[in-house]
Amino acid sequence: MRIGSVVLVVWLIIGALAAGQRHYYSSSDPNCSRASTIAVTIVAGPLNYIGVNPKVSCKALQPSK
Repeated sequence: MRIGSVVLVVWLIIGALAAGQRHYYSSSDPNCSRASTIAVTIVAGPLNYIGVNPKVSCKALQPSK
């Protein structure tokens, strides 16, 4: 169980580094798409370095007129 926890933490750290290298943290305009892309990139972990480039697009509902 301990080895699995260590592997998981290292996996997530690698994903966070990949998101940082793609400058996902530098935007001052947070939105659904940006936050989702950061989360998916972190979860993808080392897969980012073998060609996975996850992107998420969100559309918020607009109020009716």
